[in-house]
Amino acid sequence: TIMVLAVTTLFGAGLLLIPGLHVCVDGPAPYVFGTLLKADSFALFAKALIYLAAIACLIVAPAFFDSEVAGREKGLRAEYAVLVLFAVLGMSIMVSASDFLTLYLGLELNSLAAYVLASILRQDQRSAEAGLKYFVLGALASGILLYGISLLYGFTGGTDFVSVRAGLEGDLSTGQLFGLIFVMAGLAFKIAALPIHSWTPDVYEGAPTPVTAFFSTAPKVPAVALTARVVGEGF
Repeated sequence: TIMVLAVTTLFGAGLLLIPGLHVCVDGPAPYVFGTLLKADSFALFAKALIYLAAIACLIVAPAFFDSEVAGREKGLRAEYAVLVLFAVLGMSIMVSASDFLTLYLGLELNSLAAYVLASILRQDQRSAEAGLKYFVLGALASGILLYGISLLYGFTGGTDFVSVRAGLEGDLSTGQLFGLIFVMAGLAFKIAALPIHSWTPDVYEGAPTPVTAFFSTAPKVPAVALTARVVGEGF
């Protein structure tokens, strides 16, 4: 039942994107909560891809968890669908972020759900190992990203992309350059881009197959979209 509700929720959220697309086409992209979130067509397209990928991963999950592959924890657990929805919510915030604070909020909401999803088979040693490695390296990447954001705030005087872009005009100071490097390194971890990709094989191999399918599709959309938005609008 909860799987059906989760799929229905994502499908309904996808339908709600259609009126927003008309607003973006007919006029300037509206901001939400001041300038923290931007509901433009770029974000709506990314959200549509995220919802489709999440729906597909939810549909294939019961067959895996009901099989013998799941071992002693045979049977789908209700928290799987809930964690996927929390991860999707974080990804939706990420693609609409127009401020580094909302960027980090969405990123962490997605990451915390992903850590638990990777280790959802508690009796499976590989799943537990995948979750632990993902958590440790993800915490390191989050710290690097947050440190970069704090440097940019200190040297530009703002956290929204418009203020940061204005503060970065002209010659870059050493502090601004380090802020740029740390932010891009943190985002590169989420994309699993070279050279910060060594965590990917261990996590993808150890996590349950539906979780690996989810990790390799849905989170890549907001990671790439967010990086494009940060580089294009913030930097």
